[in-house]
Amino acid sequence: MRHSLLFLLSLATLSLSAQTSETTPQAGAARPATQTQPVGTGSFTFGVLSYSEALRAMPEYATVQRQMAELKAKYDAEAKRAEDDFNSKYEDFLEGQRDFPPTILQKRQSELQEMMAKNIAFRDESRRLLDGARTDAMAPLHQRLASLLKIIGEKEGFSFILNTDNNACPFVNAAQGKDINQLVKDCLK
Repeated sequence: MRHSLLFLLSLATLSLSAQTSETTPQAGAARPATQTQPVGTGSFTFGVLSYSEALRAMPEYATVQRQMAELKAKYDAEAKRAEDDFNSKYEDFLEGQRDFPPTILQKRQSELQEMMAKNIAFRDESRRLLDGARTDAMAPLHQRLASLLKIIGEKEGFSFILNTDNNACPFVNAAQGKDINQLVKDCLK
């Protein structure tokens, strides 16, 4: 058993060294034509910013947030009105259910179930519409910020601009990257 284990280990080592020597070019040997060579010096600079902070710095952002809050308040008020209406009818149902004949009892139950289903559907539709309205209202802000970042990136000679939101970039080498948060905020004013 021990000899077969040593044999397998020797075989694996021999196989690994054979693979390594096949893939490692020999000193002075030409590289295959299909391999690409690195272009340029490899050094580049980049900008770093918090995208969400830049959006909040836009004057239009406060307007969009206010409009969204007003729209949400309208949907919430309608949902509250429908809920109050449902609660009122439900209380009436509970008070009279002992006295209702079976057909009226079933009719009232189905009315309440239908009301509840409509209220749930309204809340779901409200959320969907609010999300769509938010996306539509924010689109011009995203476009403006993207245009500004392109201009800043080209002017500063950046290879790219990193978004540091959500800890997406926990380390930035200050010698290669430049914090452009304040520059963007100044341009947005």
